[in-house]
Amino acid sequence: MRIHYYLGWFNDHFPENLVRLLQEDITDRNSLVMISSNPLSYEYDGSTERAWLDQAGIMFDEYHLINYRVQKEDAHTLVQHASVIFLLGGDALKQNYFLKEYELSNGIKSSSAIVMGASAGAINMSAKWLCSKKFGFNVETSAVLDGIGLGDFSVLSHFDLENNFTLVQTELSALSEEMDIYASNKDCAIRIKGDKTDVLGNVYLISHSKVQKLKETL
Repeated sequence: MRIHYYLGWFNDHFPENLVRLLQEDITDRNSLVMISSNPLSYEYDGSTERAWLDQAGIMFDEYHLINYRVQKEDAHTLVQHASVIFLLGGDALKQNYFLKEYELSNGIKSSSAIVMGASAGAINMSAKWLCSKKFGFNVETSAVLDGIGLGDFSVLSHFDLENNFTLVQTELSALSEEMDIYASNKDCAIRIKGDKTDVLGNVYLISHSKVQKLKETL
């Protein structure tokens, strides 16, 4: 059964209810493969995201970071044998470009590993997402970009939604006519296990230009 976690950002650590689910879901702890969101900068090493897992008591036999130091063929092999694939937070646009350049999306989609993404990583796990200057991206013209497509929906993660409802609703109106959009801020998570969707924290559903706060289930 496929399990995907779309995370916001956690300033300290995972909350207890999320830790419990992760401990139940992550039974194979052989290899954690992290995918950088800024693959040219070796400072983005996933230490924060790894610390969340460490504090949750989830340790792996092997840890791997995919960036430009890793050859494309080796990156594919790491993804193929991963127990958990973690798309790191940071720069969603650079990560999106890297996923395309290294042609990693199909391997991630076909993998039996648990796939997690924090902030930028969660955005790139979605089917499509809006790259807009108004959302803080360094672009002049807004564009809808293809993500990995683990689910037929879009994600806006780690954005100050509560103070920008009108902006978010306006910007995402067109895309929300095409597909559902899950929007969240910090300390939030969406867990999709098979056909079941669970929600932690303040997560909103934007569909056909209407915004609805989802009931917390975790």
